[in-house]
Amino acid sequence: MNLFGFLTKIPFLNRLSLRTKLVSSFLFVVIAGGLLSSLIGTKLVADTTILQAHKKVKYDLSTAWLVYNQSLNRIRDVVQFTASGRTIPDYLESGRIKKLEEFLVKRRKEFGLDVLTLTDTKGKVILRTHHPFHLGDDQSSDPMVQKALQRKAVASTAIVPQEELQREGSDLAERAFILFVPTPKASLTPEDRETSGMMLKAAVPVLNDSGHILGVLYGGTLLNRNYQIVDKVRDLLYGEGTYRGKEMGTATIFQGGLRISTNVGNEKGERAVGTRVSEEVYDAVVQKGQLWVDRAFVVKDWYITAYEPIRDIAGKIVGILYVGMLEAPYIDLSNKVVYSFFGIGVLGVLLVLLLSFYITTGIIRPLREMVWATRKIAEGNLSLELPISSRDEIGQLAESFNHMLVRLKQARQELEDYGKTLEEKVERRSQQLKKIQVKLMQSEKLASLGRLASGVAHEINSPLTGILTFAHLLMRKVKDNPELKKELELIVRETTRVSTIVRGLLDFARESKPQKRPCNINELILHILSLVERQSVFQNIRIMKNLNEQIPMILLDANQIQQVFMNILFNAADAMPAGGSLNIAATLAPGESFIQVKFTDTGCGIPEKNLDRIFDPFFTTKAGTKGTGLGLAVSYGIIDRHRGQIEVQSEEGKGTTFTIKLPLQASEEVPPV
Repeated sequence: MNLFGFLTKIPFLNRLSLRTKLVSSFLFVVIAGGLLSSLIGTKLVADTTILQAHKKVKYDLSTAWLVYNQSLNRIRDVVQFTASGRTIPDYLESGRIKKLEEFLVKRRKEFGLDVLTLTDTKGKVILRTHHPFHLGDDQSSDPMVQKALQRKAVASTAIVPQEELQREGSDLAERAFILFVPTPKASLTPEDRETSGMMLKAAVPVLNDSGHILGVLYGGTLLNRNYQIVDKVRDLLYGEGTYRGKEMGTATIFQGGLRISTNVGNEKGERAVGTRVSEEVYDAVVQKGQLWVDRAFVVKDWYITAYEPIRDIAGKIVGILYVGMLEAPYIDLSNKVVYSFFGIGVLGVLLVLLLSFYITTGIIRPLREMVWATRKIAEGNLSLELPISSRDEIGQLAESFNHMLVRLKQARQELEDYGKTLEEKVERRSQQLKKIQVKLMQSEKLASLGRLASGVAHEINSPLTGILTFAHLLMRKVKDNPELKKELELIVRETTRVSTIVRGLLDFARESKPQKRPCNINELILHILSLVERQSVFQNIRIMKNLNEQIPMILLDANQIQQVFMNILFNAADAMPAGGSLNIAATLAPGESFIQVKFTDTGCGIPEKNLDRIFDPFFTTKAGTKGTGLGLAVSYGIIDRHRGQIEVQSEEGKGTTFTIKLPLQASEEVPPV
């Protein structure tokens, strides 16, 4: 039951006017619909805003990874470039260690590396550029040095223990030393400090001219309190924009769950180095190795964030790469949309109240006229026509009713006309069915002949091979007997001709499924012409091309279609031994689902009595041994498997036209008759 009908069932509302009921119904629907729409719209807007923010922060994380990997690749390139020259091998082999040290120190400073160290073939340090007086320690247990000793250049993120940092330089150990700073929601840990460091590191083998390994050169940059990467990511993605005094976006590199490089600010406005990631994020990213994209509490504010694990060369999670956007702008935007929804809803209710009074006035008056007219029509007065005084729903109803009466009269007339033309339609349909039946009979006949031909060909092929082999052997033995040799040559020639016919039988019986690929029919035609037009049979034939350039690419087996086109071309050439003209046209009529390729020659033509047999296997009009009668039968099968049509029109003495239709779409539909 609709709302208006429900209101009419309430006793005291039955005493109200129709206008009051309509207005009340309109208001109820508008208010209820407005509230529901506002709630749904608010939810959709909020979800859409957050979804877009999630997509944006994922993209930002991808950009951050590009910057991170670019820095790692730069270190790898610097180390590899330094190790690949002749300088290090020459200095090592000549024992000029001091010169080598000066060279490597210069390279380390020039490219801004924190570490650039050289080991021997057993992994023992023989030169350390940052702390040159600490040598001899064994680095062979380092996974990256191990791979470099195996002649592999590697680069990855690595955790460097405090002892190793001390050997490389006390300043590096001091940079890596970070006291934990407690923050709300941070993950709990029994430690209160971090002494190891996280480094972008590369290691490459040092080889002499003979390819023998002389040692390993490894270098890297300590990420602890190094803000180049995170500031570059922030500047690329968010610039220097702020919202209510807070940065729009931030980036951080975590060692485990500890911020070691960040532009997230703390309460004092300083970089929040030493703070830890929230426990929820730590469990998902570090413990489970998952990508985290959601809102998260970052030090002192809520951000829309993306966290992804950083792994070392062995695949172990050693840190986190983070980007985040301040959530407040998105929340404020969502709130503005919500307020707008409710404001529009209130204005809509007021507008509907005013319009409903005006509209109901125009509804009540024509309704009375409508009731009277419908009663007359119910009595059988079909000649009655309702007056149309407006173009609103009631006017449309009257117009539709009048149109219905006209359509009833037309339907009656159409039934009478249809009875007269039914016989003609049945005849046309019978002709169509006859053509379809002929096509099916042709297909069945070809299929049956194909199976028979296949069996015959296989049975004949083996004896033919034996005859041909023994004939060749006999020819070698009777070189001195010309007459016998001539007869053997005749046997070989005729056996070869029979073998050719057998191959034609196999081609006809095989019915290979087309391997369809996108193909430009014009380019295929031009390619075929380039193959045949220089042959002697085409020397006196003028070939004209009319190719529609608007024909799109279609799916077909180019090799099979090429076989069809070449069969038709050579048949045309055989029909014009004294020369003539051959016109090739490729067209696509507007609205058609098939393209047409026509081959029209000015040859001798085909007698009308032979047209129905032209596609039958073994039927040929060529004299002597020139043809096997299988070319057009094979062509018919190929076009049929492409869901196309091949037709022939010919007039004896004037020429022949072969028309091939190929579907634009590679569907399984049967081409129209």
